[in-house]
Amino acid sequence: MEKKRVVVGMSGGVDSSVAAWLLKEQGYDVIGVTMQIWQDEEEKLQEENGGCCGLTAVDDARRVAASLDIPYYVMNFKREFKENVIDYFVDEYIGGRTPNPCIACNRFVKWESLLKRSMDIGVDYIATGHYARVEQLPNGRYAVRTSATGRKDQTYALYNLTQEQLKRTLMPVGGYTKEEIREMAAKMNLPVAHKPDSQDICFVPDGDYASFIEKTADQTFPQGNFVLADGTIVGRHNGIIHYTVGQRKGLGVAMGYPVFVLAIRPETNEVVLGKAEESLSRYVRADRINFMSVEDLKEPKKVWAKIRYNHKGAWCTVERTGEDEILCTFDEPLRAAAPGQAVVLYDGEYVLGGGTIINNQ
Repeated sequence: MEKKRVVVGMSGGVDSSVAAWLLKEQGYDVIGVTMQIWQDEEEKLQEENGGCCGLTAVDDARRVAASLDIPYYVMNFKREFKENVIDYFVDEYIGGRTPNPCIACNRFVKWESLLKRSMDIGVDYIATGHYARVEQLPNGRYAVRTSATGRKDQTYALYNLTQEQLKRTLMPVGGYTKEEIREMAAKMNLPVAHKPDSQDICFVPDGDYASFIEKTADQTFPQGNFVLADGTIVGRHNGIIHYTVGQRKGLGVAMGYPVFVLAIRPETNEVVLGKAEESLSRYVRADRINFMSVEDLKEPKKVWAKIRYNHKGAWCTVERTGEDEILCTFDEPLRAAAPGQAVVLYDGEYVLGGGTIINNQ
């Protein structure tokens, strides 16, 4: 019987490296691929960046592939990454929203683009080192299941994968803890066994989002007014791209009590501030819906939901309110459901679906 061929997206980190080893052990014909997504920057910056974008990722992934004795290639996805991730990231911030570039990268680059190119060369599956599991449910649909380790679970950033993508996806590390993955890597003498996890957004290595946005958009963003919900001016802000809904630190406004960013109004260049209780809401609306474990939502359903990657989650009732819109009514009020972020819905251990937050009112 001919071996099934799988392309493993190798970032140069320990997780994707062990994923490649596990699949080879399971009898797959494994091909290692690093996606070249970094734009035309100075070589020094790329080397410093590391993570899943820099030149060090290519060097580390190539060494791992050599140690596993599997073929290895670098594929150029610069254009796809620029259009679907960087441009989206910049446009969302300019529009007063808070984007999640990892979700966009997963959906449109790591899956859509890599899967298409892999299928073109006759590969059966693609695989990644995500801490999640892909399973086919009794209803015939494919869904992402939470990983064996809640602390590293990465299902939130995978909610919008399509059925066709999931059918062709393997996530072999999802059944293990991070400690177990490192132990395997050390046992196999993989050169990245003790490599630190990458942090922050890969294309903004210094964490200065505002400078990156100004440089990429080739424009500056003027100061404007901090206002209360009733329009009262309480100070000056440094440009709307410096702020996100829910933010408390770094506002530079002395009100005599803690204040939070309640909303960003790009049309009037205003940032709305308010007290902690004003930032709470039980209602989250979302559009750009993707259902995963079910084909559609026929009636209201009680689910567990996360409104950002590091949110522990909370109970809500979700219902359809339009052709491409849902309303989540939470049992308890939440703070900082930021427009532009995703609300991801869980039915037990499986991702039911999710969408992009429109507002939290």
